[in-house]
Amino acid sequence: MKMPQNTFRDALQAGRPQIGCWVGFASPDVAEALAGCGFDWLLIDGEHAPNDPRSVLAQLRAMAPYGKTHAVVRAVEANVALVKQYLDIGAQTLLVPMIDTVEQAALMVQAMRYPPEGIRGMGAALARASRWNQVDDYLNQANDQMCLLVQAETVTAIGNLAAIAATEGVDGVFFGPADLSASMGYRGQPGHPEVQKVILEGIATVRAAGKAAGILATDPALAQQYLDAGALFVAVGVDTTLLVKAAGELARRFAGAAVAPSPAPSSGGY
Repeated sequence: MKMPQNTFRDALQAGRPQIGCWVGFASPDVAEALAGCGFDWLLIDGEHAPNDPRSVLAQLRAMAPYGKTHAVVRAVEANVALVKQYLDIGAQTLLVPMIDTVEQAALMVQAMRYPPEGIRGMGAALARASRWNQVDDYLNQANDQMCLLVQAETVTAIGNLAAIAATEGVDGVFFGPADLSASMGYRGQPGHPEVQKVILEGIATVRAAGKAAGILATDPALAQQYLDAGALFVAVGVDTTLLVKAAGELARRFAGAAVAPSPAPSSGGY
């Protein structure tokens, strides 16, 4: 069995923008439905959504038949043991929150690689990642398919951004506008001009280091602005928000309307 190739990382290294969607429902059905929608990547959120390695595993399996859409897994924190678990269940790309220093970034690089290059624990026989030792030469190929994305979302991280981006083994830096705005004293104002200035300058800094910059922007115009500024992995939607918005609009459309007779059955489906 061949080693799965990290096509998402390859696209970033080639400078091809990747458009994604956030997945927060912690549901394999939602992950599978979105995997068929044409996004380049889906972010399975383990920081603010109720996910753990078992629920992430179910979503990875649900997405697996949809080869075009790459799974990015966000851990709840920069934890070496948790990184090991997510890699062992088959994640190849991790997004790690709250990376403020070069030392933190370097530790995550180490956590994602087998020795001697890193400190990832050896246990491939128990791991879905190796298809339980059925992937040819997994131990010697795995390091080359890992992709580490780190989040810069504090004033401290911005101060260390050039060095974090230059860290060997860091493939990209993701900007968290909500946390960054709070850290800058503009809580709840991610669109504040000062916050936007820092983000746009940050994208330029990351690109100057030869790495990919990423962000979440559900406003299409803002997402395009980030893409125009050089961001390469941009999430343009959030599953929870998409559902609530669509359902709310539908409910408001019919609020107070008289109940009309049901139409005759149709063969046209929904």
